[in-house]
Formats: sequence, C-alpha cells, structure tokens
Amino acid sequence: MNNYDDLRETPTGSAEIFRGKILTLTVDTVRLPDGREATREVVHHNGAVGMVALDDHGDVYLVRQWRHAPGVALLEIPAGAISRGEEAEHCARRELAEEAGLVPRRLDRLTTMYSAPGYVGEAIHLYLARDLVPEQAQGDDDENVQVERMTLEEALAACRDGRICDGKSIAALMLARDFLLAE
Repeated sequence: MNNYDDLRETPTGSAEIFRGKILTLTVDTVRLPDGREATREVVHHNGAVGMVALDDHGDVYLVRQWRHAPGVALLEIPAGAISRGEEAEHCARRELAEEAGLVPRRLDRLTTMYSAPGYVGEAIHLYLARDLVPEQAQGDDDENVQVERMTLEEALAACRDGRICDGKSIAALMLARDFLLAE
C-alpha cells in the first residue's frame, strides 16, 4: 500500500494566531517534498459529529438554525462539536438529545469526512441513528434550533434542489440512503 511519502509536507514551525472557544488558528511552516518551504494557515478543531436521525416511519429529523458565517438559517442534520476528550459516538448521542430531543438505541457509523481539508483539520463523524426514543431537548444556551421532520426521500430531494445546502448534511443523507439500501 502506498503511504504517499512523496507528497508529505514536514512541519518545521508553527505560530498560534488565535485561540477561541472552539478553534485555534495557526500559521505553520512546512518543508515541501522538493525541499522548498511554504506556509499553511490551519484552523484546528476538536472535530464534530452529525446524525441522520431516522424514525420507524421513514422520517428524518432535521434542525433549522441561524448560521452566522453565511448569514442564513440552514436546514441541517443534528450535529455538534466534540468536547475535548469525548468519544465521537458519545458526542453523537449527546448532541441528538440536545438538539432534537431524541436518544438512539442504534447508532451506525456512516463515515468520517473533512469538509474543508485545505485549511481546516476538523474531522466530522457521520452516523445513522435509529430506534429513537423521545427525551426532553436541552440545547446549548447560545443555540436556537427548530426541529423539522420529513421523509428521507423528501430530504434527499431537498439536497438536490438546494433547500439543504450544508455539506455534511448532504453527504450524511446520501450515505444513509446507501447504507439502508445495502441492508
């Protein structure tokens, strides 16, 4: 198996530019395979999870929330940041309860993805959550979410027509469809 060492960039230095609540920004110096040096701006993040919450009727639970960076309210799968030291699966269960008021008895891993690997190290772990049990939602103090339900097919159509335009949600919904078809 090729480990692609001929593409490897070797870090030679790093300067922290910003440290916030959920991310850190560094400017790193790297040595390229041909010996030249270059800089890389990197956003460091603990990672995140996203869940396709599918009930016994074939409906998925989505959340609509304001996203400050793009300046719009987006329709997304329930998701959230992994706390330092937290396991991804534990985070998935916690976030689904917080955002949608649901606890999954079954959680299947779909994949791990990088949404913007050119400058962000955040890995997003995607799951299919089933056998859902209602629980009182207790979201974060700084979050306002509206839970919406639609069939998986309607959600996939929303991905195609642009009503769902969040990358992790599109990937997770399509992977969930494929996972279910393969069962």
